[in-house]
Amino acid sequence: MATLERALARGVTLFDTADIYGEGRNEEFIAPFIRANRDRVTLATKFGINRFGPAIDQVRIENRPEYIRRAVDGSLRRLGIEVIDLYYMHRRNPAVPLAESVGAMADLVKEGKLRFLGLSEVSADELREAHAVHPITALQTEWSLFSRHVEDSIVPTAAELGVGFVPYSPLGRGQLTGRVDPGGFDEKDVRKLYDRFVEDDNARLVDAIKAIAARYDATAAQVALAWLHSRSKVFGLSVVPIPGTRKPSRLDENVGGAQLVLSDADLAELGSLADRVKGSRDMGRPSDRT
Repeated sequence: MATLERALARGVTLFDTADIYGEGRNEEFIAPFIRANRDRVTLATKFGINRFGPAIDQVRIENRPEYIRRAVDGSLRRLGIEVIDLYYMHRRNPAVPLAESVGAMADLVKEGKLRFLGLSEVSADELREAHAVHPITALQTEWSLFSRHVEDSIVPTAAELGVGFVPYSPLGRGQLTGRVDPGGFDEKDVRKLYDRFVEDDNARLVDAIKAIAARYDATAAQVALAWLHSRSKVFGLSVVPIPGTRKPSRLDENVGGAQLVLSDADLAELGSLADRVKGSRDMGRPSDRT
């Protein structure tokens, strides 16, 4: 809770969670903080990933209208609030027509249970389709020096439609901080499933980030975040990264990344090395989609 209070004091106003985080317990945990600061914070949560077993990949994607309504009511109950500021479809199930899912979300906006709608990990065409049903306020997708795939079509489409971009895992699931040892992951660490963490060539990018950080008297994490913030001007859209942390000290570090401005030469060097990143960013899509 101290980290949440510290974030607000440092000017952070967007707080992001999901009903799958801790199977709802994360929403319950932050609820007192959200209620105590309701007029000062923007609360974002998500639906769509439903766990059916204990393994980390035992999840199914739920986008049916009736499920969405139950999910919203469940989040509102756990959070103890009357309206969710920003509600994301956490993942898309292609078996359910997108227009039906977004239409159901739009109905909940009309009912006053939701204020704004968001999507996560959709294609440019899916973003257009959804936006035609109801305005999409934000798109949350992985974007970092390790994951630039979105720059080909998704980011330009979001900019064209006026959709804000909320990059998750902006620090490459910790690897861009320079503090991660893939050999030290325990058996429950989801990062063991990503081959990107075992590609030796990717260490060159991390080494470059560290070297640049030293020139600015900054940290590697701050350089990685500063690069991402610089993409806002390149593409002409709002970019709001959401690096996760439990420690106030790391929070202060992340906030510093938003204030760091890198030279054009350093940005070019990082971009060139990022183009050589190897390995998939995925551990595989969630299984048992129904």
